[in-house]
Amino acid sequence: MKLYDFSGAPNPKKVRVYLAEKGIKVPMEEVSLLSGQNRTPEFLQKNPLGGLPVLQLDDGSYLPESLAIIEYFEELHPNPPMIGTTPLERARVRALERLCELSVLGRIAVIFQNTHPLFAGRLKQSADAAESARSALATNLAVLDAKIGSKPFVAGDTPTIADCTLLASLQFAEFGQIAIDPALKNVHRWYESFKQRPSAAA
Repeated sequence: MKLYDFSGAPNPKKVRVYLAEKGIKVPMEEVSLLSGQNRTPEFLQKNPLGGLPVLQLDDGSYLPESLAIIEYFEELHPNPPMIGTTPLERARVRALERLCELSVLGRIAVIFQNTHPLFAGRLKQSADAAESARSALATNLAVLDAKIGSKPFVAGDTPTIADCTLLASLQFAEFGQIAIDPALKNVHRWYESFKQRPSAAA
């Protein structure tokens, strides 16, 4: 197997954090989004949408999408469990991961795309879209802050895939200079704590 990766993007980041938490070693090859390497005919044969990460399987086929890759590895290496061990645990972890992905990272991405100079020549940026996303992000983070509460990890006492996604999301916000409300004390406490884990440097 081989993982096609880009160190500056949040979706590859969450996969690397997951693999580090599990202790899984996978050869990696960097594909630059900045230079457009992901849009070359060679790479588009691996993933026609050009997204990263992409996992090349032993049979030569390719698996795109960060969450699909994570769940594939979880099936291969169930211990330590990072999606739960019962149907209800798995459902709750997946729900929290979707909150971190769609409601937090998704809003951060919209803000970044509509405010960062990197995208100025790539799409029509909209101040209104960025402002709407900021409002939604604040609401969504407040919900997440309440769900984390006093727990050490997003879903409870052990790290799960939700932590991997949230770390990638907040690091991306930091990179894009997108402020997170200081009043969200549980989110900030979680972030400062999780950043100390070896996996956070993956």
